[in-house]
Amino acid sequence: MNPSLHADILNRLSEFNFKQEKKGYLRGGTCPQCQKKELYINADNPWVLRCGRLNNCGWEGHVKELYPDLFDDWSKRYQTPETTNPQAAADAYMQHGRGFELARVQGLYRQESYFDKELNIGSASVRFAVADGYWERLIDKPHRFGKKKARFSFGSSYHGKFWSHPSHSLQAVTEIWIVEGIFDAIALEHHGIAAVSIMSCNNYPLQSLQDLRDARGNQDCCLVWALDGDAAGRSFTTKHIERARAAGWKCSAAQIPQNGKAKLDWNDLHQRDKLMEPDIENYRYHGALLVAGSASDKALLIYGKEGKTEFDFEFRNRLYWFDLDLAAYNKEMEHLDSEGSTTILSEAGKREKALFAAHTIRPIANCNPVALYYQKNEITDEAWYYFRVDFPHDGASIKNTFTSSQISSSAEFKKRLLGIAPGAMFSGSSSMLDRIMERDLFHIKRVETIDYIGYSKDYGCYVLDNVAIKDGTLYDVNGEDFYDLGRIAVKSLNRSVSLTINRDPDGYTTEWVNLLWKAFGAKGMVALTFWFGSLFAEQIRATQSSYPFLEVVGKAGAGKSTLIEFLWKLFGRNGYEGFDPSKSSLAARARNFSQVSGLPVVLIESDRERMDGEKSHVKSFDWDELKTAYNGRSTRARGMNTGGNETYEPPFRGAIVISQNNPVNASEAILSRIVHLYFDLTTQTPESGEAADALKFMPAEKVSGFILAATKREKKIMETVAERTAVYLKELRMRPEVKMPRLVETHAQMLALTDALGLVIKLTPEQQGAMREQIITMAGERQQVINDDHTLVQEFWEAFDYLDSNDMHRLNHSRDPQLIAVNLNHFVQIAAERRQQIPVIGDLKKVLRTSRRRKFVDVRVVNSQIRARDNAIGSTAMKCWVFQNDKPGN
Repeated sequence: MNPSLHADILNRLSEFNFKQEKKGYLRGGTCPQCQKKELYINADNPWVLRCGRLNNCGWEGHVKELYPDLFDDWSKRYQTPETTNPQAAADAYMQHGRGFELARVQGLYRQESYFDKELNIGSASVRFAVADGYWERLIDKPHRFGKKKARFSFGSSYHGKFWSHPSHSLQAVTEIWIVEGIFDAIALEHHGIAAVSIMSCNNYPLQSLQDLRDARGNQDCCLVWALDGDAAGRSFTTKHIERARAAGWKCSAAQIPQNGKAKLDWNDLHQRDKLMEPDIENYRYHGALLVAGSASDKALLIYGKEGKTEFDFEFRNRLYWFDLDLAAYNKEMEHLDSEGSTTILSEAGKREKALFAAHTIRPIANCNPVALYYQKNEITDEAWYYFRVDFPHDGASIKNTFTSSQISSSAEFKKRLLGIAPGAMFSGSSSMLDRIMERDLFHIKRVETIDYIGYSKDYGCYVLDNVAIKDGTLYDVNGEDFYDLGRIAVKSLNRSVSLTINRDPDGYTTEWVNLLWKAFGAKGMVALTFWFGSLFAEQIRATQSSYPFLEVVGKAGAGKSTLIEFLWKLFGRNGYEGFDPSKSSLAARARNFSQVSGLPVVLIESDRERMDGEKSHVKSFDWDELKTAYNGRSTRARGMNTGGNETYEPPFRGAIVISQNNPVNASEAILSRIVHLYFDLTTQTPESGEAADALKFMPAEKVSGFILAATKREKKIMETVAERTAVYLKELRMRPEVKMPRLVETHAQMLALTDALGLVIKLTPEQQGAMREQIITMAGERQQVINDDHTLVQEFWEAFDYLDSNDMHRLNHSRDPQLIAVNLNHFVQIAAERRQQIPVIGDLKKVLRTSRRRKFVDVRVVNSQIRARDNAIGSTAMKCWVFQNDKPGN
């Protein structure tokens, strides 16, 4: 092994905490699957990690799969300027990346290079001559090229042909293995097996087989079809064998059992030392099971291998039960051994004939239900088993969950199966079901779950509807409906929020940026900045403890809905604006807040006022419910149905957006958490209207690539936010118009996100300058709003001053000239007498304590000067709201 590669691998292996090195092996490491200290690996050639608990765990992992970054840039490590070998990178790839002996592969390939003009990137390649062209494998960070990491030369065709290793004379061997990949054929050759590569499972090598038959004459030869173990490989194995047998070829099959999450091929088995003679026999057995001609043939193969007298098995996507009557078997053997028997059979022949006579096979399901994995919601303590149901007729498989109770009895299993898969029937007994589940659920794979959509802080990835993003890499959902992110298997249980994201880079356009600028100007770009920042709200809160709220306010027709619906399109959400908290129950609001992470939660039309200024009959939303969301804490707690005292308090993981006609009327605590944008009609022009219409009718498919472009740059964006926030904090603290620390923090975050947005879309200096100026102006305006009293408080003091002065100080009950004492019932009475409109007392009581013009002191009983002056009968004590007097001389 290359010394630098060896050192890098050993350095990475330290994460397993090996206890000792003994006889050339690192031992006592912690197994990532069973967590026992039984992990070991060869210290001199550290290729495969294995758990020593073979019966209870048996986990193994190749370092190439655990640390792929160490094996994805061969030119950088091996093709250095000092290297004299022009094929050094290719040789290293074949030797260390594929596990081949260079002496056995020299001359089969050459090192070449490939450059992609569209992506403007290149790579060294390992190139093989194939048919009338070539096939090559890119070896320098091939993930950059997507599906192009392995490619054929332009215009070449391998249809009907195979590639063969020159070390074997196909005219002389009695058996030829047919595999898919060239590296698979080379791997089998290392173990003395003549193999050819057909390059793709759907390529039947008609021409090459005909040429082979012509070269061999009448010599017999068996074709062993050893295609990949995925669904396509298994399907074409049976099709190709049927076609080859019809052409007169003797055929058999070999199959690799696919038990782990990674698909293994013959090259993988070669690198794991799994191509010894006992292993080959096992692969032949699995191949025979695949191509068995009948359910009885398959059952007898299983009996011959495992020796069980009863078991279930699948044949052509139907489930059967095999049962051997030992009494009948023994009776038939006695009959065959008796002197009266005229048939001369060997012992093996007698056993086979007795076996045919004594066994029964009965169908127990007209489909094949397969347990895929176990998933659990750790918060609610709910768990499910995820099944795939396959049918013998053509049609897609159906996948759904079963609870533990539904797989515990045949009746419940039958009902659930009928409920999720139309026409699926299970007629087996509970004891049969127990045997099936005992086998299938033992050591079943576990998939982690999240009950929301968006960013997962626990797993450091974005889980969206049809794609996941981790460390800048995009992952497709696999065939079992979860995301395989290396060592992490995760899926979302969310069914409420749907994002349809176009992953085609050619389908993403950035023309919307200038349209947004024309339609909404700097304010629209600031709204985009907040929307963009919501993707990283969790990460920002982790380092800076908070993320602000956005308030989008303006007159009807100012374009608020158009703006927000378009911003949703950037995330792949069509035809959605938000939800009305005033029309939602407390439980519904809590679920809306907790079903997304790293995405906005938009509250719309929560201000309830009629056109005449009177309050609507709909109960208004209490903005103080949002206070804890600012720091990412739960907005609501509920009890768990466990019989104990457990509670469920999901943290808030998203970002709050408020869109309505009127500004939020709330406490200073809420107002200081808000960055405020006001839209009106004064800036609207025909050009801005056309741009807004273009945004309105622009399909999400053209712009939803924005969320991918942003999340792929997560690391760089967070570095920029951290660096620039500190700079803008200093700048805003120097501005006299912004005094409140929280306003400095929230608007500094927005300024930093403006810089980070430039990493994702191209912004002109004019746009960047206008956005920064807008945010700084917003900070000053918000400070002014906080300095002023609440609107209701202002209305109260205006009415108080008018009534108190006109009535010779008939509202202030305080004897202390430094204080004002107001009895609210008395205030209402006097206002009614003077026909003055005043705020509703219930709403007024909520905000009077926030009074700044006359600072609130307390609610207490005072000795009323008014009652004393008016010679009121009884006590002069009155309960009053007490404030400091801003004009103590009066």
